[in-house]
Amino acid sequence: MTAATPGRARRERTASESLLSIVLVLEAIVVFFVALTVYGLEQLPAGVALGGGAALILVLAIDARLVRSPVGVWLGWLLQVVLILLGLVTPVMWFVGAGFAGLWVFCFGKGRQLDRAKAAYLAAHPVEERASDTAPADAPAPGTSSASDPAIPPQKSKETE
Repeated sequence: MTAATPGRARRERTASESLLSIVLVLEAIVVFFVALTVYGLEQLPAGVALGGGAALILVLAIDARLVRSPVGVWLGWLLQVVLILLGLVTPVMWFVGAGFAGLWVFCFGKGRQLDRAKAAYLAAHPVEERASDTAPADAPAPGTSSASDPAIPPQKSKETE
């Protein structure tokens, strides 16, 4: 599954989706190290510490893909509570969990704000108008210089070196 199906456009991820999934993946990485720490400090039996950590990492990773739906976002909110409650096992997680919950709240709000701004822009600028905004037809190709544009320094080619 390396290439998209021909003729089918790939769904564009929203800013909310991207930001929230990033937070969940970062939390999964932290949970990995927390599970190792809890195991190493023998705060819980090995099976509980490593198995519970692996299960939580799996749920976080799955939810990172599910945040495109409201169910995934709600599960993300629930996982923030679970992460904070890990403070019952190791006290530092009260602070780490609260920090991630704050990051989740920020990314949730900022992602929604960016999504609304993009929707307003797309509504105000039809597709034809946006296509004409990209580059004029006589513009040089990216990575090349134009002799008439003094702001772009000429590039050395392999032959001239």
